[in-house]
Amino acid sequence: MRALIQRVSKASVSIGDNLVSEINQGLLILVCAMADDNDLNVERMAAKISKIRIFSDENGKMNRSILDIGGEALIVSQFTLAADTTRGNRPGFSSAAPPDKGKELYEYFIKELNKYDIDCKKGVFGGDMKISLVNDGPTTIWLDNADLSN
Repeated sequence: MRALIQRVSKASVSIGDNLVSEINQGLLILVCAMADDNDLNVERMAAKISKIRIFSDENGKMNRSILDIGGEALIVSQFTLAADTTRGNRPGFSSAAPPDKGKELYEYFIKELNKYDIDCKKGVFGGDMKISLVNDGPTTIWLDNADLSN
């Protein structure tokens, strides 16, 4: 699983003119299930994101997690995080999980984050979404299961 997390003061997802979800302070989490992912990968990613300390403490240091601040999470599936740009100018996405498996792991990821008592909102899997956000910092962090041990 891959995730791009952005610390936000607010974020929302719309399809056309319809607002789907919105959050205030917390994380916008773009996630991509990879072809070889399993439940353990999802559990590790959720655990890491719940504990990663990227919110400022009273001294302005990144020392607090989403749990510490009582923040919300907006989780959006984004298979393009699997882009392979090593050949030519057109990205390939064959390393992403097939849609059925991708949706299953996406929904499981949301359930796992909910286990940490994080208020989770979500986008529409496979939808043509418009994402709006106010990136706080800006703080944006790339996570890949290949780099996580627990």
